[in-house]
Amino acid sequence: MLISLQALRALAAWLVVGHHIMQVFFDFKADSPLGQFFIDKGAVGVDIFFVISGFVIYLSTQGKDIAAGRFLLNRVLRIVPAYWLFSLLAALLIVYAKPMMPGQAFDLQHFVLSLLFIPANNPAGYGLYPTLAVGWTLNYEMFFYLLFALGFSVPERYRLWLIAGALFLVGTVATREDWVSDFYRNSIVYEFLFGIVLGMAYQRGWIRPGKWLPVAVIVTSVLSIYHLDTAMRVLHWGVPSALIVASCISLEGYFRGNRVLKSLGDCSYSVYLVHVLVLSLGWYLTQRYDLNIYWMIGACIPAIVLASWGSYELIEKRFFQQAKAWLDDERTVANRSAIPD
Repeated sequence: MLISLQALRALAAWLVVGHHIMQVFFDFKADSPLGQFFIDKGAVGVDIFFVISGFVIYLSTQGKDIAAGRFLLNRVLRIVPAYWLFSLLAALLIVYAKPMMPGQAFDLQHFVLSLLFIPANNPAGYGLYPTLAVGWTLNYEMFFYLLFALGFSVPERYRLWLIAGALFLVGTVATREDWVSDFYRNSIVYEFLFGIVLGMAYQRGWIRPGKWLPVAVIVTSVLSIYHLDTAMRVLHWGVPSALIVASCISLEGYFRGNRVLKSLGDCSYSVYLVHVLVLSLGWYLTQRYDLNIYWMIGACIPAIVLASWGSYELIEKRFFQQAKAWLDDERTVANRSAIPD
């Protein structure tokens, strides 16, 4: 992946961390402009993630002979292991260490639906959130992967239109049916299309290297996000997020070769999954032992970094590489056995 987008992925993940710091430690009450910024705008990290996801998925599949089933399997191997592990850990904390997560509740059926990426009302009564609450975005990710896999049934030039049409049908027509969740009515799902469009533009050479123009676009987009709410999220936050992604791509030359930014981007998914658990532990210790809240937040940040690095290296990277190598070996054996002697 482009290093500029790795840096942006890391920034997006830590924006969400800041948002949840304000939730966990301060109950979304701020006495400083920075705290209020994270309360109001920290969630925009999700919008940036979705745009980047559409961009990466489009470029990683173009011109390659990938079956829809294999594409989905690769996505499952990449997303599921870490998500299931931290969902299980969250469930154990809710059941056996409830003081750490006092606002949570556990229900087995809901937990199973969470693991299967099926939106369901959380037993704690605060909406369509899975056991590991941040996993709500992964429900959209898996939905997008399913639609993208559907796109393999048509030539590449029609893929965007098929996916866009399917999103529109689900979001405006199918959600009227009782068996389809209103969860998919959220306009945020269209932000994946912005990423696909950017991928097409990048592939055609329309996003060119620059300096001052992309910087100006980033500044303008950030100001737009700052002054707009989420009443029309796909327009107010989605469009500026797409412009920020496009601008970072233009600035790639200034990021290229930066290993630190690459590593931070590599760990961003694990940061997203693990941070609420670490923050919850920090909040509990603060309450239990009357610790300084700001010192605890300072301790949580390196703990999130270390936990996410371990998760990436041991679960995301190693497991995915081993599973992918095993599948490739099995495919090779199957192809050889199909060749007559």
